[in-house]
Amino acid sequence: MRPACARRRAWVSGFTLVELAVVMTVVALLLASLMYTLSAQVEQRNFEETRRRLDQARELLLSFAIVNGRLPCPGRYTSSASHSQGFESFCVAATGSCAGSEKTTVQTHGNCSNFYDGFIPAATIGITSVDSSGFAVDAWGNRIRYAVAKTNVACATSPPANTYLFSSTTTSPSNVRNYGISCQPNDLLVCKSASGITPSACGGAANQIMSQSLLVAIVFSTGKNFATAPDAATATAAGRTDESANLNPADPVFVSHPPTPSGFANGEFDDQFTWITVGELYGKLIAAGLLP
Repeated sequence: MRPACARRRAWVSGFTLVELAVVMTVVALLLASLMYTLSAQVEQRNFEETRRRLDQARELLLSFAIVNGRLPCPGRYTSSASHSQGFESFCVAATGSCAGSEKTTVQTHGNCSNFYDGFIPAATIGITSVDSSGFAVDAWGNRIRYAVAKTNVACATSPPANTYLFSSTTTSPSNVRNYGISCQPNDLLVCKSASGITPSACGGAANQIMSQSLLVAIVFSTGKNFATAPDAATATAAGRTDESANLNPADPVFVSHPPTPSGFANGEFDDQFTWITVGELYGKLIAAGLLP
């Protein structure tokens, strides 16, 4: 028979199943907490990197305007076989639409092929964070969207019909200079919610962030969740009505607000926005000696 001290050593040398279960549970909780923290840090970095890229795109658009006296047209992507390769995209005709085709050579009339449903023309303005087709992307690899004002009002000298004031160089040095800084844009809108909006209005002043008379350009990221709802119909079916409003192909009305998870009234939302006001554009052109 073993001495009592030997029996005690044998007893304390191992763990019971209950003790092992407790240890494994604690380790699992610690690992889960660590993984969640790392995941949250990665998402925060992606969010901040996307914000940086949007701000960079905004500044490069303004720099382009200073050099060229106009804003660039958006790039166009219809399919892998039909896109503008990261360059701005024009219609050949000075009026009307040209869905499904583009001309990347600058057209002085400024009739963009996609005023409201295009992408940042990375090759035109000099952005290097691009995908295989040449388009600027956010931190999740989604193409950064870009819309530019198509219509105008309140010019001291009224431009001829179908004059694209902010994307055209028809009149030397530019239409903006020729018709004056009294001209205002008249189409792009940013709303707080998709509730009550129409293709041309926010549905009331209380739902409006930026009006048609202020915005000349909008730049935005469709966020991490874009892959699960890449078009308006899919976003609507998923209950993401605010995000759906930002994917309408011919609609100048957009929605912007802080991120919300699923379960909110208009669904999950993680789009990020920045924009350029007409006052900022004119201010840059005046500072550069291009206006008045």
